[in-house]
Amino acid sequence: MIDLAELAALNAAIAAGDGVIAAEGAAIVRRGALNVKNDWRRNATATAGAHARLYPRSISYDVTEAPGFVEAEIGPDKDRLQGPLGNILEYGTSTQAGHNDGGQALDDEEPRFLAQVEALAERATGL
Repeated sequence: MIDLAELAALNAAIAAGDGVIAAEGAAIVRRGALNVKNDWRRNATATAGAHARLYPRSISYDVTEAPGFVEAEIGPDKDRLQGPLGNILEYGTSTQAGHNDGGQALDDEEPRFLAQVEALAERATGL
């Protein structure tokens, strides 16, 4: 016989924490997106050089929220000055390596973001 009491308790804790997760989860995503944007701009300022001095200012972010859903899109805005250079500067060309400024910003934010999500899960479930 299988005892599902612990699974039922976890399910109840998660259901009770839905409100906390919705409110605080969106805030965690917004903060993470802002951190990535700021780090990406800082990285791009150091690597873009004189030929792309306005490029860092093209890096922005948007957060989309809906019930049970939140996402952030971070990167160069092609409608801003030098924003269209983003793909070339980030990924490079056949003759020049990319800078990976955004990739580094994401890598730097990942442990902070995951720590906040784990803390939220613990608060929401009480586990």
